[in-house]
Amino acid sequence: QVQLVESGGGLVQPGGSLRLSCAAPGSIWGIATMGWYRQAPGKSRELVATITSGGSTNYAASVKGRFTISRDNAKNTVYLQMNSLEPEDTAVYYCNARVLLSSSWGQGTQVTVSS
Repeated sequence: QVQLVESGGGLVQPGGSLRLSCAAPGSIWGIATMGWYRQAPGKSRELVATITSGGSTNYAASVKGRFTISRDNAKNTVYLQMNSLEPEDTAVYYCNARVLLSSSWGQGTQVTVSS
């Protein structure tokens, strides 16, 4: 399976910023669509943002304009820059990699937005 290693979660105040990182294997980096998903307590896992190997991005309406997904091809790492964080952004955030019919997930990292 594809091993995804996440980091960057934590506790932040409303209006604050946080950057999540996810490292992926180089063997799949060039063809994988990478993404961030999140799951809040009592809710289903939902799309946050995706980025293709070519750099095309897609965002959930709730985060568009506040979050930015990017990828560093030299480091095989995808990032999620989270600005203007709101309590509603509190969730476990998961890194995802998709190659053909395969979908792999990271272990998840907790993001808590609270005063």
